[in-house]
This record gives sequence, C-alpha cells and structure tokens, in this order.
Amino acid sequence: MLKGFQKKHLRGLAHVYKPVVLIGQKGISESLSEALEEALDSHELIKVKFVDFKEKEQKKEMIEQLEKSATCEMVGMTGHIAIFFRQNRNPEKRKINVPKEK
Repeated sequence: MLKGFQKKHLRGLAHVYKPVVLIGQKGISESLSEALEEALDSHELIKVKFVDFKEKEQKKEMIEQLEKSATCEMVGMTGHIAIFFRQNRNPEKRKINVPKEK
C-alpha cells in the first residue's frame, strides 16, 4: 500500500507518459487484462484511458476490478485517465524507485 507522498511522486513521473491501455466499449475483457499485465510488467507505471466510460461510478468499479485482477494500485486519476503502478517483482528489473520517506 502506497502512502500519499509516494503516490504524488509517481503521479509526477507519469505526467509525461501517454496512455498505453485504452478501455473501450467492451469494458474489461480477457485481452484487456492481458494488455494491462504486459504493460505493468514492462513499464511499472502506466496510464489507462477510459474511452467510452464517462460516468464516475462506472470508472470507479472498473478501477477496483483492474486493481484486483492485476494486483496493482491506482495512484491518480485525471479526467478519463487513471494512473496505475505495480513494482516489478524482480529487484534487478525495477525501473522506478519509490521514495521510502519524505
């Protein structure tokens, strides 16, 4: 579980990123889950764009689903774009250093 200052740090890093996973009409499908897993494995910090889901409640439910299925954590949301983070399990392959203390 990430703390507030850690999430803020990750949001700052993600600012320059472009969305790598797009959620369209079909919502969360098997192929979308696989794409999310691959993106998290290779990048650790990714943006997910909600293309056809504009209601806050729908997005919230989908985010919870994605967090559970990919064992990742949402670190921020701006409009229709959510930022997810999952640190690589292999310490040698980690690309992002999350600060331990402020």
